Amino acid sequence: MIMNAKQAELNAVLSAAKAMCAAARTAPKTQGKDYLETCIVTGEEMECLAQRMEELGAATGAAFLTRDAGCVRRSQAVVLLGVKNEYHGLNGLCRYCNQADCAGCAAVNGICVYAPVDLGIAVGSAVSVAEDLRIDCRVMFSAGRSAMDLHYLPEGYGMVLGIPLSVSGKSPYFDRKKST
Repeated sequence: MIMNAKQAELNAVLSAAKAMCAAARTAPKTQGKDYLETCIVTGEEMECLAQRMEELGAATGAAFLTRDAGCVRRSQAVVLLGVKNEYHGLNGLCRYCNQADCAGCAAVNGICVYAPVDLGIAVGSAVSVAEDLRIDCRVMFSAGRSAMDLHYLPEGYGMVLGIPLSVSGKSPYFDRKKST
């Protein structure tokens, strides 16, 4: 069998993406509660993601969304990581949400600080896998926010980050140009 470079590189990206999802799953989480969801986006769905990023960029005037859509198009896959907003019951002890307790946070539809903390730890675990495997990547709010609109993760995952992955002669995420 002869496998050309393009197929070998795609296989490497997909293997890395799977390992990144596993690393995110096993990352430490507050009180051991697992409310993380992951998925891998490729092909037509990845193009839909890039289109949604451009639409959001046009609607909001945020040029970085359009710039990041170009980065997604130059990628072979995007890993999505998302968390639900869960209240951890630390009540008056924590107060990092600027409320008196978890009930107060819930009453104002606030975000428990531990959801973004846990997402950040999971992202760190995932991107370390990509880096160890020499797969170029970049964490993008823009891809995660657009994936939420497309319902790529189940209902209730209100914080999502996207991590595009690429194997090429030069990282498409290194010296990104601003779109006008």
